[in-house]
Amino acid sequence: MALNAVIVDDEALARRELRYLLERVGDVEIVAEASNGLEAVTTVQEHRPDVVFMDVQMPGLDGFAVLRRLMEDRSARMPTVIFATAFDQYAVRAFEVNAIDYLLKPFEEKRIALAVEKARMRLVSESTATNATTTEAPTEATPQASAEERLESLLKLLEEQAQQAATAPKARSGKVVVRSAQRLLLVDQREICFASIEEGAISVVTPTLEGMSNVRTLEELQDQLDPETFWRVHRSFLVNIQHIREVVPWFKSSYLLRMDDRKHTEIPVARAQVKRLRELFNL
Repeated sequence: MALNAVIVDDEALARRELRYLLERVGDVEIVAEASNGLEAVTTVQEHRPDVVFMDVQMPGLDGFAVLRRLMEDRSARMPTVIFATAFDQYAVRAFEVNAIDYLLKPFEEKRIALAVEKARMRLVSESTATNATTTEAPTEATPQASAEERLESLLKLLEEQAQQAATAPKARSGKVVVRSAQRLLLVDQREICFASIEEGAISVVTPTLEGMSNVRTLEELQDQLDPETFWRVHRSFLVNIQHIREVVPWFKSSYLLRMDDRKHTEIPVARAQVKRLRELFNL
């Protein structure tokens, strides 16, 4: 039986490579693609595919956050999710323990063929179980219910890992990964002018480039940076005080910060942060 599939990855090259390999495997119809987490949620809800090939690490909503959004709709059938990951050994074991399929990057055609076959067998099993429930009362959890339980267990396990990492002593390398023009650049944090979040995606701006961060929140990015230099001036902006070019008085005793990036971006100062602004620059 042919499977309807959605591919989710923020890299166009990765989507093209996976589409090509799935076409070689055969009996998989790619009904749609999504380039970020927010788009993934609406795309899956619209097309209701049999299987979703989901990149884990995406700016804004990562693959796990997309999964949480989809699981909130209890009235809709959850598709089979196959994660594409470059995660470490611990996370891979988490997938295996919970019987959640995954693909390691770079992709291998044989491994993709195996994942597709497992997804097809699971879909047949679900269909058989659904037909059985129309004639008699179920005596145990359906395969779909157990699949959702495995997904929930995976999320719980990975959240515990994230909490352990959060409480462990943080070693700041001084470098931040920024995705720009299909490249992963290591940017010295001293070069960062500011970071901002819009529709779940986090952008990082320096005097010479602008790119996307793989972290999910500004708080997560801020944890990687020097707290003496980086200031959460607004809920949507994190600024490097060394790159503030000008403080611009605005209306009703508020201020804008004009940065020294190429666009001389003006960033609003939240009212709750005005006091610190005055203390920093003796206003």
